[in-house]
Amino acid sequence: MTSSTATASATSIDTGTPKMIARKENGIGWMIFNQPEKHNAVSYSMWTAIPKIIAAYEADPQVRVIILTGAGEKAFVSGADISEFEEKRGSEEAVKIYNAAGDHASEVIAGATKPTIAMIRGLCVGGGLALALNTDIRICGTDSYFAVPAARLGLGYRYPGLKRLVDVVGPSFAKEIFFTAGKFTAEDARVMGLVNRVVAPSEVETFTRGYAARIVENAPLTIKAAKMAANAAARDESKRNMADIDAAVATCFASQDYIEGRRAFMEKRKPKFQGT
Repeated sequence: MTSSTATASATSIDTGTPKMIARKENGIGWMIFNQPEKHNAVSYSMWTAIPKIIAAYEADPQVRVIILTGAGEKAFVSGADISEFEEKRGSEEAVKIYNAAGDHASEVIAGATKPTIAMIRGLCVGGGLALALNTDIRICGTDSYFAVPAARLGLGYRYPGLKRLVDVVGPSFAKEIFFTAGKFTAEDARVMGLVNRVVAPSEVETFTRGYAARIVENAPLTIKAAKMAANAAARDESKRNMADIDAAVATCFASQDYIEGRRAFMEKRKPKFQGT
């Protein structure tokens, strides 16, 4: 499927590091963790590149969906790149700087106004699972597995990351994941609600592309308003900004896309939404 906003060919974005690849094509903004020799473990330069990539996609009207994935077929992301901890986390101040970069990257992914999809192949553990949990939709292969090995390492897991897991799978499954520190299969993840779809390993990319293409064809303003409302529903009532949600819904009804949607329906044709 192709969108009216589709680009003829992929366009790359400078991420500032070869360990992160960003390219856009056919209405999709790809963010690829590119350190396959380390199962795409995330280095400090990768953490700092994430907000730049998301900001570029958020500002680009041609990008309708953002897909996060890992290079190669063995891993989504295996967590942080421990090999640089001595250099990047060698002092209390350095730890604060490193943690702030990771926290900011996660917040930016979670706060994206456009739909985000994690395309998961192979392992997705520790910080990799935390990254995936910040996306809207997660798609994996039947050979994927998931784990949070914190209890095997003796480290503490901070509240925001744990809360996000609880929000997605509920407190009982979150406790099981943390208490056992075990590996969970793709089917386990599906039952828990950790992933939305499980497909054959050879079909993960094709399926995800097709899934994203369906979203690309739909009305961006409607999707934005729906995402705002769905996110708000998961927050405490006191933290819901209903005025912003109501404004986003009103924008849909005042848009050219609403006119186009009605006309396309009456003319029995596929609508061409522009996001205006």
